Amino acid sequence: MTAVRIPGRARIVVALAGFIGLTAFTWPFVVAPGKFGSSYAPPLIFGALLVLVLAVVIAEIAAGGIDAKTLAMLGVLSAVNAGLRPLGAGTAGVETVFFVLVLAGRVFGPGFGFTLGCTSLFASALLTGGVGPWMPYQMFGCAFVGMLAGLLPRARRRWEVPMLATYGAFSGYLFGFLLNLSFWPFSTDPNSSIAYLPGLPFTEQWHRYLLFDLATSLGWDTGRAVTTFTAVLVVGPAVLAVFRRAARRANFEPVVRFEAADVPGAPTGPDTLLRAAGPVRS
Repeated sequence: MTAVRIPGRARIVVALAGFIGLTAFTWPFVVAPGKFGSSYAPPLIFGALLVLVLAVVIAEIAAGGIDAKTLAMLGVLSAVNAGLRPLGAGTAGVETVFFVLVLAGRVFGPGFGFTLGCTSLFASALLTGGVGPWMPYQMFGCAFVGMLAGLLPRARRRWEVPMLATYGAFSGYLFGFLLNLSFWPFSTDPNSSIAYLPGLPFTEQWHRYLLFDLATSLGWDTGRAVTTFTAVLVVGPAVLAVFRRAARRANFEPVVRFEAADVPGAPTGPDTLLRAAGPVRS
């Protein structure tokens, strides 16, 4: 069941947004010193990310990928995540929003997961006053978490929840690893051995960042990973059942079949008049 389909043009927009988002995270490794100064890159990237997030949502709506039922589901889950986030607020790495992203992305598809990640963090930032230059990075980090959950392979029912829990733990580390890139170049003494230093070869720059991530973020990321893993294991089966029941009742993608019209005296054969039998609910 896929609540948000991604047609051709929208796929291009999503792919472009993902590519620019990854570039925004990894710019310390790809921006050549003297070509595009590090003091100018981040503000431009922030603006580009916000525009691209809006472009993705608008493209989905314009292409018919989001109908009224999907918008309602998206609004409800965004509000739920916005309300859940202050319960953890990142204390000791505890995050209470990722398990919803993982489970919703799994049931409703990668397009819905991508959009939910963006809207959840946007709503949460407005609710908690957390609007700042870090917000586009958080939005895209959560968008990637939801999208990748929708792209996970099929699994037998008994293995599905353990697979999602394992992915939830992985996404906790991945989110922290990516978010650290947003402030690493500005947060450490340039004379430090783990600081960003423009002009270094990629391998040495990468080594510095790995040390920075291990020294400053591993404990917080572990808290996020454990929280998500535990939440998916404990409430995952019940939430998956609720989401799938809602998807069936909403019938986001009705299948239309045609039958021969019951018209007295109508001819039979290839030219028989057809009528729509209506959507078949799965």
